[in-house]
Amino acid sequence: MLSQAIVEFGQPLKEIETATPTPQGSEVLIKTAHAGVCHSDVHIHDGYFDLGGGNKLPMGNLKLPHTLGHEIEGEVVAVGPDVKGVKVGDHYAVYPWIGCGDCAACLRNEENYCLKPRQLGCSSGIAGGYATHVLVPHPKYLLDFGKTNPALAAAYMCSGLTAFGAMKKVGALAPGDEVVVLGCGGVGMMGIQFAKALFGKGPIAADIDDGRLEAAKKAGAKATYNSKDPANAKKLVADTGGAYAIVDFVGSESSFAFANAITRNKGSKIIIVGLFGGAMSMPLPLFPLRALSIIGSFVGSLPEAQQMMEIVRAGKVDPIPYAERPLAQAGQTLSDLRAGKITGRVVLTP
Repeated sequence: MLSQAIVEFGQPLKEIETATPTPQGSEVLIKTAHAGVCHSDVHIHDGYFDLGGGNKLPMGNLKLPHTLGHEIEGEVVAVGPDVKGVKVGDHYAVYPWIGCGDCAACLRNEENYCLKPRQLGCSSGIAGGYATHVLVPHPKYLLDFGKTNPALAAAYMCSGLTAFGAMKKVGALAPGDEVVVLGCGGVGMMGIQFAKALFGKGPIAADIDDGRLEAAKKAGAKATYNSKDPANAKKLVADTGGAYAIVDFVGSESSFAFANAITRNKGSKIIIVGLFGGAMSMPLPLFPLRALSIIGSFVGSLPEAQQMMEIVRAGKVDPIPYAERPLAQAGQTLSDLRAGKITGRVVLTP
């Protein structure tokens, strides 16, 4: 099989050829039809996450060459002898956040929190979807996407699930509670859709790019604010009384500062999703005095993915903007995403 792989961190991807695996036991071999390009792929390709202050979290434990890609949709082309209920020719989206199966997190059905993960395209030695084929360890990770556009079905496995899992952490809204989607890239656009589906109304959208804000408004955001202008934080608070929940799909020092500036005096939530990088510092007494919750959100569990796909199959989520590119353009797509040149999602087609 052919893959676009990292052979050296920060350097161009290279096409490599390896033997196409033969599924054993409960394994399923998928011929990749669509593979979404996620901002996490950019950080893995760089070889580190930015912790702020010049500090980095290196990906030194990732064995190279490594094939990225955790947003996968494709066709079953072979199954192991223990597989039931799945047949060759079926098409599925693939849940990639696979755990060890034995630890406490996995036994809670929270494989995405496993400390010994087998995440497709993210864990060392586990190849992902920037390839012609992907080996999935069990058919339970194959999700029916119904009549959903297959390219978007792939993107739902990370950008959609990440947005859905974060919005679930908002909880129930009371009349007058407002949710802010901060950062309107591919995941943020999904966040707008799932906020509408879960809360019955569009969220407020904030971003530093007017083009993305226009796209957010077309997608159903009830109001938009350009977060590059500090005055807009005060304007948003004046207009709303402060946000009940801010879902930060950027995760930078400047986005957190904007999120912190638009909360209510008491009882707000800031849910950090993005991995852009940086650090923050706050006086500890302000947490109880403001009853402020700062929560991290990492993709979603398999049960959440199944719940999300029920909503998607029911047609309750509008499609986000996306573009298809050939697999050979994987490296250029990572560069474009790193430079902020992509609205919505790019999906690779091997």
